[in-house]
Amino acid sequence: MPSIRNSYSTKKRFVKSFLTEIRLYSKKLLTYNRHAHKIDEPFIFVKKEQQPVTIENIKNAYAARRDEIRARLAEFSAIWASKSDERLWEEMVFCFFTGGCSARMGMRSIEAVRPLLITGTHDELMNALVGRHRYPRARSGYIVASRDFLQQHCGLRLREKLASFEDPLARRDWLVKEKGIKGLGYKEASHFLRNIGLKGYAILDKHILRSLAELEIIDDPKPPSTRLKYLTIEEKLKNLAAAAQIDFDELDLVLWSMKTGEILK
Repeated sequence: MPSIRNSYSTKKRFVKSFLTEIRLYSKKLLTYNRHAHKIDEPFIFVKKEQQPVTIENIKNAYAARRDEIRARLAEFSAIWASKSDERLWEEMVFCFFTGGCSARMGMRSIEAVRPLLITGTHDELMNALVGRHRYPRARSGYIVASRDFLQQHCGLRLREKLASFEDPLARRDWLVKEKGIKGLGYKEASHFLRNIGLKGYAILDKHILRSLAELEIIDDPKPPSTRLKYLTIEEKLKNLAAAAQIDFDELDLVLWSMKTGEILK
């Protein structure tokens, strides 16, 4: 039977080994963060804001993060400028994945299905998503149904189709209301359009809504349930951008970074 001293020494060695592993992991994470400005990486990590959301604190956060925010928006604009319909389709699928889930889950899922986005069957997509997405069967169904519709409707020429709308609101309305496209409500349609470099759309997720509630711009951070409610809050966010003297598209990333510590894809 081991002595008490031997048992204590074993535990001490275990704790020392565990702490060493933690330090090594932290070092690797810091190394990753230093290279987080690459276009193919979805996150830029910043210091999470602990202060309440006020106009003054928004301005301070923006001043500190302006370069990173503009770099991220420039990456989005580069996607539209690339004229790649395959890239636009990938971004749409990413937004299928993030609806009701996290952006991290969306990125893991995209990595898993990227080779299957154009020709993969429902079963192939579903099997690739098992263990990576919360709803592998349903989201695979979104991909296949939307892809079939878009191939018939516009030959999957998404850039040409989206550019055909003179009214930016009509463009988003089409994405939301078209029954052939699955999984895009107003928030995720706005997310998709922002991620491909089109401007002027508010992504009213929980972090933005909570920020607006803290500022007493809205009474309740509950997600808007109708088009009119979405447009009403979107207009209030535009008024906030004007009051803070911050570009509307940049303001979204400022508020998001204040709540999460990340500048998100």
